[in-house]
Formats: sequence, C-alpha cells, structure tokens
Amino acid sequence: MVATARTKKKSAPARPSAPDEAAEAFAQIEPELDRVEKVVPINVDIPRAVAVAVGAVPHLKAMRARFVDELPRFPIEALDKLMSYALGAWYAHLLALPAGPGQEGLKRLLDEASALRADLLVAAEALAHKGFVDAGRVAEIRSGNGHLDTANDLVALAALFGESWGAVKHKTTVEWPEVERASKLGPELLVALGARNQPGVPAPKAADPADRRARAFTLLVRAYDQCRRGVTYLRWIEGDFDAIAPSLFAGRGGARRAGSVKEEPADEGAEGEAAGESGLALEDGETPEE
Repeated sequence: MVATARTKKKSAPARPSAPDEAAEAFAQIEPELDRVEKVVPINVDIPRAVAVAVGAVPHLKAMRARFVDELPRFPIEALDKLMSYALGAWYAHLLALPAGPGQEGLKRLLDEASALRADLLVAAEALAHKGFVDAGRVAEIRSGNGHLDTANDLVALAALFGESWGAVKHKTTVEWPEVERASKLGPELLVALGARNQPGVPAPKAADPADRRARAFTLLVRAYDQCRRGVTYLRWIEGDFDAIAPSLFAGRGGARRAGSVKEEPADEGAEGEAAGESGLALEDGETPEE
C-alpha cells in the first residue's frame, strides 16, 4: 500500500485578495508606515509570505478569545489588524514593481500565466489527493475565473508548493523554477492588468515605492510574529502551533531565512519578551505600528 501524508488540518496559503481590497488595506495602514523606525530586511518572497499570512488569519481569529483571556499582555491589535497588514504589504509590493508591458506584452503574460496555472493546478490536485497539500485550498484556487484570479491563483499556488516543498519535491513533476516563476508572474500580471490603479481609493503618498514596500512588509512581519508567539504558547501542548500559523520565512527545503524563533514556549507573564522570527524583539506592550 502506498503511504500518504494525511495529517490534521492546517492553515494553507490563500489568494492574497482582490486588488480593490488590497488597495483599501494599504490606505488604512499607510499612516503607520512613517512610524516604522527599523525595517525588516526583505529576504523572503513577499507574494508567498502574504499568501501564507492570509491563509493563517481565519485560524488565528478563531482563537481570539483565548488570546484575550489567557494572554492579557498580548497586543491584540496585532491579530485584529493582521489581514490589513498582509493585504497592505501585498499592495505595496505591487506599487513597487516596474510598469507593465503594452497590449502585446499583456497577451504574452496571459498566455504564460494560463499555461503555468493549469500545470501547477493539475500537480496540486494530485498532491491533494494523496494528502500532501490542502484539498480545500486547491479546490478554491481551481474555482477562480478571469484574468485577475489567474494572477492571484499563481501566487497562491506558489505559496502552496513553497510551504510544502520539502515534503513534495520528490513526489511531483513540478520543478522549483516553476514555483518561483509563478510567484513573480502573478504580480507582474496584476500590474499589467492595471490592478494597482484602483478608482475610489486614495492615491498613495508620493514616496519611494521600495521604501513603502519595506515598511509595509515590516508591519506585517511584526504583527505576524506576535501572533505566532502567542499561538505557540496557547497550543504548545497540542504541538500544532506551526500548522495554525506557519512561518513566513520557510523557504525552499523548509529552511528559515530569518532569525530563528525560540523553541520553548513563552512564559505566560513574559509573552512579549522573546524575539520573533524576524529577529526583532518588541518591548512589553509594544504594538506592531511602532
């Protein structure tokens, strides 16, 4: 009998969001960007990291009452605003990308994106059938239609494969360069489709787009770090904290690309003291919008 990898349900990467929602999220967090004093180095693929965070939000939100009751010093705003930080970082990334190609270039991107999405989806469905990736998330990606969904689907698929690469790389015909290409092609296609030009949403302040992206990413990392540290304490006995809130920095082969997180659970009275994955220690009671 061929063994499968069926395990308890875990959070899985999700589509980042519709561009208008991402633009609104960026507008909400933009006032906080100038208050970021020390940015986190961007040593991870932002689209994949955003997809991981977006997929974890519902699972973290379901535990909100426990965060409040059992971790009285936890900065709950980190959890409440996590989706806004994730989508804001996603939109900031789009703003920092080069201008899209003309109509001829757009057709080329669409053709490549459609073919790559189809290939990755077939492979993902085979892995889901054997329990290596989340079948529900794959089905959700399959349900997408239209050019914008194609772009976001590529990001979600790249994150899905990237997060599970250590377990699936010898069980699929997909090669790592295809995963990397999907992660880059999705945002490129969104820019080419004009997704960063959203009517009714305040235009971003005139500033260096790369700097805006770094600051928005820092807000996301700090908030997500806080949530991971909290859920590690709350679910230490069950041991599923990494399934509820996977690392944003798990790269090819599962290795962390940033400062390591401590392996022992935080003391209930000191859950604000250990450094997070990003290597940045937050002071007691400090919120992510420093």
